[in-house]
Amino acid sequence: MIINIVLWIAGIALIAVGYQRGRGPWARYQALREQDANASRYNAWRGGIRDDSTTGASVAMAILRRQAQRAAGIGFAGIVLVVLGFLIK
Repeated sequence: MIINIVLWIAGIALIAVGYQRGRGPWARYQALREQDANASRYNAWRGGIRDDSTTGASVAMAILRRQAQRAAGIGFAGIVLVVLGFLIK
């Protein structure tokens, strides 16, 4: 019984930490992605050829995506601990 409570508390804590760590990078990633899509639409409307080389924004998007993925992994580990807390008898 005590192990269940410990697993639940640890799982909830990991879910909260994952959410806190992932919220900021995910929001910034979405904003950069929208700006990139807007620039693509503008260049298509203008008729110009878009340079698809690596930019600072694309590097930032990759970093932010990795940070959000790590945070999601932490949250997933928390979910696993909560489920284990219910399964262990």
